[in-house]
Amino acid sequence: MKKVLALIASPRKLGNCEIFSKEIYRNLGSDWELSLIRLPSLNIKPCRACYACLFDRQKCLRKDDLYFVIDALLKADAYIIAAPTYFLGPNSSLKTVLDRGLAFYAHLDELWGKPSVAIAIAGVKGLEGYSKLAVESFAKLVYSDLRGSDVIYGALPGETLLEEENRKKAKRLAKALLGKRQHPKTPVCPLCGGDTFRILSLEKVRCMLCSNTWNIQVRGDGKVIFTAEKPQHRLFASLDEAKAHAEWLRGMKELFLKKRKELKALCLKYAREGTWLEPGSGS
Repeated sequence: MKKVLALIASPRKLGNCEIFSKEIYRNLGSDWELSLIRLPSLNIKPCRACYACLFDRQKCLRKDDLYFVIDALLKADAYIIAAPTYFLGPNSSLKTVLDRGLAFYAHLDELWGKPSVAIAIAGVKGLEGYSKLAVESFAKLVYSDLRGSDVIYGALPGETLLEEENRKKAKRLAKALLGKRQHPKTPVCPLCGGDTFRILSLEKVRCMLCSNTWNIQVRGDGKVIFTAEKPQHRLFASLDEAKAHAEWLRGMKELFLKKRKELKALCLKYAREGTWLEPGSGS
């Protein structure tokens, strides 16, 4: 029996994130079983940027539910990632987990390449903001093979499944998990498949999913041609590239030790600037 894990970044029980994920699961077939985690219900503390998870024991020192999530990711064969849109972005529980993402590097071999799909739920058409980008980023940064993503519209609990077209989208996403990868009709990044770009000029864009920069040319038939102006950062391209990035991060420790005195002297010049406001301070 294969296991699919649904990470639900919504506090609402039987809300659209939950039921749409379950609709995807229903289309997978009888040889799959579904587990779900409601991210807002977990105790996930903010990252302290101590980098302990990159060195020595390669384990985060914070005592919370992070490794509950990591263990579930390790045990699953595939993922469904779903988040609602709050003020043009995803529920913050998704980013809280991802902020602790350096701890995932210790499990690269086990996590790499598991199939995933991602959905962003928005109550009003066109007002999903960057929610789709956020769920795609989460899927990529837990080292899964993102095979499909979509924005599903519906504000009221259950509303997303009132439309037959949305049920068809769930079926297509299930097929993507099973191996029939989605192929967007819009231009996508040649490296990571992202379709969200920052326009740097009329001829240049930056992919917001993998942060690579591309020169672009629009042909007469409307097809967009992407060309790289320099070697691309390939964090998502292969397991070896991801491991190389982890080693680069670990190598920063040596650089910090060499420049520690210089950096400390610079930072101390700013130590007395401003007044910190805290609850109960009366300010």
